[in-house]
Amino acid sequence: MTAPAPTSRSRWIQEWDPEDETFWNATGEKVARRNLIFSVLSEHIGFSIWTMWSVLVLFMGPEYGLTPADKFLLTSMVTLVGAVVRVPYTFAVAIFGGRNWTIISAGLLLIPTVAAFAVMKPGTSFDTFLLVGLLAGIGGGNFASSMTNINAFFPLKKKGWALGLNAGGGNIGVPVIQLVALAIIGASGGPRVLLGIYIPLIVVAAVLAALFMDNLATVKNDTGAAIDAAKDGHTWIMSFLYVGTFGSFIGYAFAFGQVLQVQFGRTPLQAAYLTFIGPLLGSLIRPVGGWLADRYGGARITLWNYVGMATATALLVVASIQKSLPLFVTFFVVLFVLSGLGNGSTYKMIPGIFQAKALAKGLQGEEAAAYGRRLSGASMGLIGAVGALGGVGINLAFRQSYLSYGSGTGAFIAFLVFYGLCFAVTWAVYLRRPATQEQATAATEAKAQLSYAKV
Repeated sequence: MTAPAPTSRSRWIQEWDPEDETFWNATGEKVARRNLIFSVLSEHIGFSIWTMWSVLVLFMGPEYGLTPADKFLLTSMVTLVGAVVRVPYTFAVAIFGGRNWTIISAGLLLIPTVAAFAVMKPGTSFDTFLLVGLLAGIGGGNFASSMTNINAFFPLKKKGWALGLNAGGGNIGVPVIQLVALAIIGASGGPRVLLGIYIPLIVVAAVLAALFMDNLATVKNDTGAAIDAAKDGHTWIMSFLYVGTFGSFIGYAFAFGQVLQVQFGRTPLQAAYLTFIGPLLGSLIRPVGGWLADRYGGARITLWNYVGMATATALLVVASIQKSLPLFVTFFVVLFVLSGLGNGSTYKMIPGIFQAKALAKGLQGEEAAAYGRRLSGASMGLIGAVGALGGVGINLAFRQSYLSYGSGTGAFIAFLVFYGLCFAVTWAVYLRRPATQEQATAATEAKAQLSYAKV
């Protein structure tokens, strides 16, 4: 295959085959890495804007007239919108092109940022805050379009690393905006200072995407692929597992500061000193989760990761009951790290599962690779959207737990049960050896089942 040659005006690449090692080594890898870098930047800003209300609520003292329940409801709704818009954002890449949509989606981030800048002051009604907060949800959509785009650029054997790096770099937008907020609070600045910093950064991200990214003409919008992915049981099984990993990450990122304030009486500055640690470490380790999945199999890493998450959650219940802030923060950070690791391993499973299904159907070579890309790309938006809904559940669980019991202990017990279910599903679907059946009728199914252990 000849080297890709995007035109200077449209930057469309007409031919792209990353599974061809000659093409990949000659030109493909260089182009893919360049697009990955600027995809990460745009997604990073998107995550910062999506999660900015986890920081803004720390600035909102008694003079704003909001209760802790109001704040948890606000962050829940922001998370909900971020989850829902991931579905259309997934298909926008094929409609507009990966580069073009990155420019558009980055520019759209100006809307919630400028709107928040305008209303962020005491005396603004809760309904207004809620409406403006909903606008910030569009930042959550950047993840879905970015992951779908980068998935098309890399070969199967590199997807775990590439998707993990892309998502991890985006996830770091959460602790970065929290660190910036910490500096602003420490300097006695207000929330508008924080928002004013991000407005020019959004413009920079859009301009760099325009200058350095490419569109892949080979990525076509395929309604049939979306329907096929929605009909496939593995799409919904992986959605469930992603609720446990990414849903935990984004839900805890929104809630951690509020929990420290409500349950442990921390001031905004004291909470800000602690909130960024977990999201930062969880973001940094996400590529490691993808790398481990490439090497040992995503299903195996995901299974044992859920054991770790359940253990950390059980210890959090103990720390919550004992009202021990040092233990509580320590185990919460461990839970963040494990959620990040699991994010990488679960997302690596997606292309591997559909590749395994292609091989089980008897497809080979480029035909199998095309089948896997088609369904994995279509399923990623659905999985990412459903996974993000876990963040809504976490914030609503905390809200109800504090309303009912005055602490987050009840919520953590619910999370513990859920992680146990995730462990059971991972084992039963992707790692359990099929029961002995009549060999003549079970051979094909057994072969597919065994291959899932390596996805």
